[in-house]
Amino acid sequence: MMTILSIAEIGKRLVKAGRLETRPVCAYGAKVVPCNAVPSGMVERCVGKTIYRLAISEGAPPIYLGEGMLDGVCPGAQAFLGYSPLNPDTKHFISSGRKDVMKGAAEHYKANPDLAEGSLRAMGRISPIGKFLVVQACEDLPFDDPGVRSILCVGRAEQIRNLCGLVHFRSSDIFGSTVMPWGPMCASFVTYPSGMADKVPREAAFIGPVEPGGNSWFPEDHLAIAMPISIARGMCDDLEHSFIVKRPGTAFPRRRVDLTSSPRSAPGKA
Repeated sequence: MMTILSIAEIGKRLVKAGRLETRPVCAYGAKVVPCNAVPSGMVERCVGKTIYRLAISEGAPPIYLGEGMLDGVCPGAQAFLGYSPLNPDTKHFISSGRKDVMKGAAEHYKANPDLAEGSLRAMGRISPIGKFLVVQACEDLPFDDPGVRSILCVGRAEQIRNLCGLVHFRSSDIFGSTVMPWGPMCASFVTYPSGMADKVPREAAFIGPVEPGGNSWFPEDHLAIAMPISIARGMCDDLEHSFIVKRPGTAFPRRRVDLTSSPRSAPGKA
């Protein structure tokens, strides 16, 4: 039977599991936003960047967006979070471009518009999880659970690898328990793990981001893992029984082997 934990305690255990230096953050829908929350568009145009700032900034207030509060928010994020329809010309912008769409600007994330359209269609319908979407640090919710749908952790590659291993601890689905889907940062961080997209896997943790548009500010040696709240709770229950606690020297080795310094033999040489 799963232990009932506060959102703050879940965040605390995930920090322990991954030895994270960042704050786990959670996402939920709300009819009324927290009194200290700040509109996402007032922080950054990019919602993914705003969420990352929240994870690395001690004491930062919750951020929100939603009905009537979309000013300053990237149009793509508005669509991927369910608050506006996706512009049909997006398939050109994220692929090879078209002269009459945004003056030919193109991101070249997909080989052609048809592939881009198919990828967008594969997500299914995206619906908001509330009048407002709120993202805040887990540590700020020590008592009431406002209906948290997902939790996001950001860390170095080893930290995220270990959290992925913890997801797999109680699953026989070796290919589907953790996935790294294509999509913008806001989708990787919130849309997919919160179940906003009709066709998103419901029992998977999402690794990312894969969107290179954030490479100028998202640390090159970091990754993120975002999971539905049910998976996060399961990870917390499994923590004390898993390799992270039972075999800490495996998860976080004290001694490391540098294979680049003095290899016994170079590949391809006798």
